Amino acid sequence: MAGLSAPERRIVGALMASEAAAVSADSVLRAQPMSRRAANQLLARLHRKGWLQRLKRGLYTLVPLQSRTPHPPVESAWPLAMRLFEPCYVSGWSAAEHWDLTEQIFNDVCVVTGRPQRRGTQEFAGIRFRTKFTPPDRIFGTTKLWFGSQAVEIADPHRLLIDILDAPELGGGGRQTLDITRAYWSSPHRDPAKLLAYAKRLARGTVFKRLGFSAELCGVADAAWLEECRSHMTSGVSRFDPAGGNSGRIVSRWNLKLNLPVPAS
Repeated sequence: MAGLSAPERRIVGALMASEAAAVSADSVLRAQPMSRRAANQLLARLHRKGWLQRLKRGLYTLVPLQSRTPHPPVESAWPLAMRLFEPCYVSGWSAAEHWDLTEQIFNDVCVVTGRPQRRGTQEFAGIRFRTKFTPPDRIFGTTKLWFGSQAVEIADPHRLLIDILDAPELGGGGRQTLDITRAYWSSPHRDPAKLLAYAKRLARGTVFKRLGFSAELCGVADAAWLEECRSHMTSGVSRFDPAGGNSGRIVSRWNLKLNLPVPAS
């Protein structure tokens, strides 16, 4: 730890031992009692000396000892997301990869956050995050994973499916969302009752259109379940892929325009 004073070495050692994905003035205060102003000044000095990488105002990540550059990519992107966007959880294509519901590889980390963001795509420490806002009271259906001592909230398979049916861009677009949906219905995760309960709790009429249509397409739901979906639909025709074109056939039973190729079931 060349170039550091004895107090700075103690702080850096404590921060490294904490295994935190990101550090702030609060992290310093937990390691050593001092004023908040002094803690922020200490973080700024460690940043100038190359021991910290700045993520945004007041938030830093430690530069690994083995790094040859002061700006290395963060190895644990998911714990970092928890600090950047809290309250939040990992969802979309990132959760689909975790639950083995897609073979596609995505470089961006998909996060649903209860804090409004100015931009849907943001980059920190060389990692790109795709975010979607949801009111904090609609954050449910998650499970906890551990990365060392760092906890990460991730959508369970049912919430993941509801999220991408609500916003297919989180699944990588309409086609990929259909592929993930098919994989869900053929996986051990499938749970029609829980899906319906989650959809009701989210209370988005368009979700029921896409949910009912895709379940019917896969031939996996009974008539009563499908009728329950229909009873919660909103009026008007919605596009299956909001980011797609405006052409495509309309499935009047589901008030849905199929503006993407739909493979046979």
